[in-house]
Amino acid sequence: MDPAALADAAGSALVGAMATDAWTQARAAVAEVWRRFRPERVPALEEDLDELRQEVLAARERRDWATQDALVADWRQQLHALLRRQPELAEELRRVLEDVLAPALPEEERVRVYQQSNIAREGGRVFAVQDGNLIYHERSPDQQQPSV
Repeated sequence: MDPAALADAAGSALVGAMATDAWTQARAAVAEVWRRFRPERVPALEEDLDELRQEVLAARERRDWATQDALVADWRQQLHALLRRQPELAEELRRVLEDVLAPALPEEERVRVYQQSNIAREGGRVFAVQDGNLIYHERSPDQQQPSV
């Protein structure tokens, strides 16, 4: 999984896991990733995660999906930044996502976490999978190559 997709999936799964009974395990696993990067920041991170969990629980109770989406976006951004600074943590974050965060989620949320686009180009052909739909486009030989 590329770092951007990993950060997106882990951010979504982290916020989703906050509303589950497995939150203690999820919190500990994320703190362990951070401990390798900035050990001095772990106590503040754990406090932030606990406060964020209360926000997620309150947002879900109110059915305030906009607030939850904003919290997901914030954690996606933090994880993007973490992986930009410490790309060697990607494998550990992937493990946390697959072994701790995703299994903590209800099935319908697990599906949303792993939605992503995959694109492969072969000559003038483009194949993409978006939200489960296969999209295929073939450039005709007389079309000009797009300039970059």
